[in-house]
Amino acid sequence: MAQKYSDEELKKKLTPEQFKVLREADTEAPYTGKFLHNKESGEYVCPVCGNVLFDSSTKFESGTGWPSIYDVASKGSVKLVDDNSAGMHRVEVRCAVCDSHLGHVFNDAPGEPTGMRYCINSAALDFKKK
Repeated sequence: MAQKYSDEELKKKLTPEQFKVLREADTEAPYTGKFLHNKESGEYVCPVCGNVLFDSSTKFESGTGWPSIYDVASKGSVKLVDDNSAGMHRVEVRCAVCDSHLGHVFNDAPGEPTGMRYCINSAALDFKKK
């Protein structure tokens, strides 16, 4: 069951950019995210609820301008939602615990083990070093 947080609570907890991405499904500008070039070993977690979303071992360089990850940390850590906004069909990635917007997933990474590219906003992630 998704945890509910009020906008007031989240505006105190998150940066303005995080709030726009996580709660208003905005997208950060390409090549600006703090985790784009992160090579450290650890886990990417939701800044709202702390849910473990992705492991750094599945992150790869896609050249798209956003952190790209080929698999989730565990089954059920994210949920996928059809997104027909912006005049196209995409699949949105949301935190399975608190329903925060993380980014989108695309089936365009044939060189990666799953063939999938989770295109995730850095603003939608926190990082816990291992």
